[in-house]
Amino acid sequence: MSKPQDVRQLEAAQKLIAEFGERLDLNASIRLWDGSVYPLGSNVTGPFEISIARSDVITALVRWPTLDKFIQHYVDKSIDFSGGTIIDFGEQLNKRNKSVKFKGRDTLAIMAKLSPFLFAKATPVVDKGGFDGEITGLKRETKDNKDYIQFHYDLSNDFYALFLDPEMVYSCAYYTDWENDISTAQHDKLEMICRKLRLKPGDRFLDIGAGWGGLICHAAQYHGATAHGVTLSEEQLVFAQVKIKRLGLEDHVTIELKDYSDLTGSYDKIASIGMYEHIGLKNIPTYMNTVRSLLTEDGLFLNHAISRRAPKPSLLRRRKMRPEQRAIAKYIFPGGELDDIGRTVVAMERAGFEVQDVEAWRLHYARTCKLWCERLTDQKEEALKHVSEEKYRIWVAYLAGVSLAFSRGTLRLYQTLASKNAKRPPALPPTRADLYR
Repeated sequence: MSKPQDVRQLEAAQKLIAEFGERLDLNASIRLWDGSVYPLGSNVTGPFEISIARSDVITALVRWPTLDKFIQHYVDKSIDFSGGTIIDFGEQLNKRNKSVKFKGRDTLAIMAKLSPFLFAKATPVVDKGGFDGEITGLKRETKDNKDYIQFHYDLSNDFYALFLDPEMVYSCAYYTDWENDISTAQHDKLEMICRKLRLKPGDRFLDIGAGWGGLICHAAQYHGATAHGVTLSEEQLVFAQVKIKRLGLEDHVTIELKDYSDLTGSYDKIASIGMYEHIGLKNIPTYMNTVRSLLTEDGLFLNHAISRRAPKPSLLRRRKMRPEQRAIAKYIFPGGELDDIGRTVVAMERAGFEVQDVEAWRLHYARTCKLWCERLTDQKEEALKHVSEEKYRIWVAYLAGVSLAFSRGTLRLYQTLASKNAKRPPALPPTRADLYR
């Protein structure tokens, strides 16, 4: 007499967990839909658990093993975590350099163990929280930029305030000491940007993608610059305008709702902090030429951007999105594309810039996203007053995943400083010593 399907599925899941536990040997457990708990290592003492609410979750993931499906199940709580954050689990994998790879006969053996799930019924998962439109940005038109930006940034200023610093700076912080808190590190980041640009009283300064106005206000308050910012987020615009008035900076700081491609005027210094990722790879030449046309002859430009690893030669002509890139584009940053630092430098030089300095901030962003994730997790109840639980869960998973990606080196971040014209001596001192005074 054959065993009931639910019994066979539980036994199969138990065997699969044992297989993974032997290979990973982590301090974590898995709780199945019947309440039974199984270790993922030989000496599990910690509280971290991954829970699977229904057997058909495994069925769905076996049939459609995509990151997108995993996120959908996480969002509807079919898969959940307790006793710690996703970062805690990911850091275990990073520290032990553990991964699970099956080849040849191993794969066949695993598929055999999964056989009770292969032909079972799977409950359809309703996709919640994703961008309702073309996510890759490959067919982007200028009018799409505002939709992409507002999907991400116009959630709620109150929501962002739960995990950002008091100045609402939403980009990689800079840690002069790894123990510094997020507020100190973001202040030090704003200061370092101004120092790299050698901002001085009277400089006309432009911030492309000015966010909630942190950098333009800092540039005016501490360096005497006349600062102007542009954003495509209405929520950010209103917040920044109120802040500028509150600080009494109306004569020195302005901000407007405008796309970078529509900018005119002349500026001594320009910064683009975390905006480059939004423009799309095909638009990079236009972007670089536009920025350069806005600079005075002795002007300086600082580009701060998340980067990917350079592709292998055989992949140079391929632009297929990896699963994690597609997931981020769908749920967090529609239209976003990452360049590699080599292509960024080439694009700058082709536009006529001379690159003066490139600095890696990868580990700074790993810590920044970790602190953001922890702060948002601690403020869950308050967060749910401003966004849906589905959106909250997506954001916690996103911040955790990005932190781990920077820790592993899957994602990079660089600040690149360039001068407008290689035929003129750059308006820079002979060394970097002034940056660290």
